[in-house]
Amino acid sequence: MTDLPHILNWRRINDRITTSGQPSEAELAEIQKLGVTHVINLGPHHNKGALEDEAGSVAALGMRYIYIPVEFEDPTDEDFDAFRTAVENAPDAVMHVHCIYNARVSAFFYRYAKSSDVMSEDDAAANMESIWRPGDDWAEFVGNPAAKGRPNRYAGEDY
Repeated sequence: MTDLPHILNWRRINDRITTSGQPSEAELAEIQKLGVTHVINLGPHHNKGALEDEAGSVAALGMRYIYIPVEFEDPTDEDFDAFRTAVENAPDAVMHVHCIYNARVSAFFYRYAKSSDVMSEDDAAANMESIWRPGDDWAEFVGNPAAKGRPNRYAGEDY
């Protein structure tokens, strides 16, 4: 599988999982041409930049759409459980996981790496830190209590 680095915050987790910020309609078609069969979206449809009918666009391209809307200010264990279930229920699928910026997704994969073999925890941490360093409500979610009360910081802006 090749990569699509022109898509916002495009990252490769392994040979069957890629992640990014919000892809455009045209970028969804490029993602499908990579052999992707499942698209998981963690970005709520009401977020600025979200596609008007992503479910319809993904279905029209012949891919399965899984929608797990994670409110940025309130990531929950239930959101994480739904994400984990979606990933684990399709162990052979080629999937693309995205949100608006790839912050939610990178944090979810960091947490997931702690209990799976999808990637090492060190690789997941490096992947997340290449996008952002979670603070505030995300500190507890990713298991970094020292960051509680600190602002979220984004690569290229705060560090």
